[in-house]
Amino acid sequence: MIKVALVDDQQLVRQGIAGLLSLSEDLTIVWQAEDGEDAQQKIIDNEQQPDVMLLDIRMPKVNGIELVKILRAQGNTLPILMLTTFDDSELFMQSLQAGANGFLLKDVSLDKLVNAVKTLAAGGFVAEPVVMKQLNKGFADVPVLEDLTEKEKQILKLVAGGFSNKEIASSIFLAEGTVKNHVSNILAKLNTRDRTRAVLIALNQGLV
Repeated sequence: MIKVALVDDQQLVRQGIAGLLSLSEDLTIVWQAEDGEDAQQKIIDNEQQPDVMLLDIRMPKVNGIELVKILRAQGNTLPILMLTTFDDSELFMQSLQAGANGFLLKDVSLDKLVNAVKTLAAGGFVAEPVVMKQLNKGFADVPVLEDLTEKEKQILKLVAGGFSNKEIASSIFLAEGTVKNHVSNILAKLNTRDRTRAVLIALNQGLV
């Protein structure tokens, strides 16, 4: 059973999503919060820590992107799926840069949402096709991932999962300095200095 936390400032929307997810035998809602500030307190107070968080982007007090930044700065690697009513590629970029693991529009079907939650719980990444289509316009002449070694592809997948160099080093039993060198090589081969753009290239070419 996958434990899910749900954060949205609109009560009817939040209850609606919770009601839909309750129809799945594989998921259970462990807590709900009305904004990022409320969610932070729930994480501290609640004994049942979620496996995946569904997070609205536009909220008062502490919005979704700000909450992701706060959690990642604290070393919290909880998989986070951003939900929004806006097919805005800039919000998608900001979510990625903050450390989110996926991005879907709120009008998604129940099956798609459940599958997305399962994907994140298993360590995967989810991207909304509508937003990816907007982003793909900027990928006409990018290097192909075949230029990367298998080890570099493995590390790029972990980078896409929001892991730091230290966390990657621990998970694949390499020195942190070695991982840092691999990441530098990946960015050089992909002709970018930005980890987020490297992840977008990986998404664009189906690596994650």
